[in-house]
Amino acid sequence: MPELPEVQTTVSGLQKALPGIVIKDVWTDWEKMFHSIAFSRFKKEIIGGKVISAERRAKNILINLSHNKTVLIHMKMTGHLMIGLYKKAGNKWIVHEKEKNEALRDPFNRFIHIVFTLGNGKHLVFCDTRKFGKVALIETDKLTHSSHLSHLGPEPLLENFTYKIFKERIFKRLNTKIKTVLMDQTVISGIGNIYSDEILFHSGVNPEEKVRNLQEKTLREIFKNIKPQLKGGIRFGGDSTSDYRNVEGERGKFQNKHMAYRKTGKPCGKRGCKGVILRKVVNGRSAHFCSIHQKLKFS
Repeated sequence: MPELPEVQTTVSGLQKALPGIVIKDVWTDWEKMFHSIAFSRFKKEIIGGKVISAERRAKNILINLSHNKTVLIHMKMTGHLMIGLYKKAGNKWIVHEKEKNEALRDPFNRFIHIVFTLGNGKHLVFCDTRKFGKVALIETDKLTHSSHLSHLGPEPLLENFTYKIFKERIFKRLNTKIKTVLMDQTVISGIGNIYSDEILFHSGVNPEEKVRNLQEKTLREIFKNIKPQLKGGIRFGGDSTSDYRNVEGERGKFQNKHMAYRKTGKPCGKRGCKGVILRKVVNGRSAHFCSIHQKLKFS
């Protein structure tokens, strides 16, 4: 699932390309993606709207339009947005032969289920292999209090996300395993399976350690590693271990920087450590960690 760095990479691409562009039309072959609004109404309300800006909240993409409307898109497990020249071929959309960007022709980019026709002749398309993505339309001035966003925890990359706030938030789940807490969007926004593994690897903490057992020094170490790992994901254009592609249809490169995630059976990459990366299911999600420097200290 795309996490904060992948969503931010997408938003940065949208913000570069979309402001000032008018939405001329919308198409879909999977109306179930539209939440709290029928597709016919969604289409009617956004056609003619001009894009004001694109921003991110947690793992949600927010495309702000004129007339106080915001399109919220959650990419879920396998979704990504792309911009290019497309054409309708039968009951599906394909890359136009005039499109010069070959990356858009990547096989992972062919599962197109929503198409926004733009006023500049290009298209914004939502590709989603498993069709789990979510699209909603919200009044812009009511975004913060909407059911889609009101439950979310603080943003970990903001300057005001301090150690004090971090500690207060995770202490709301004292009897919960730390990996699960880091991934809880009501506690902290944006961290998922990949980055929680990498944060805990660099912190030397076992993913099954419960919050109540973590000492002050350990808590500070986890906090210290959150921003560098997320910023690293953004710097390398996101993680394309799975389906994720940026708005140009290109793969990110953070998967080449993994120390733990999907490294099962590989020697630990920490200097001087002779451990091996193990995989274990923690509360229904896979966790990858070193057998030596991330040993469970409390059962």
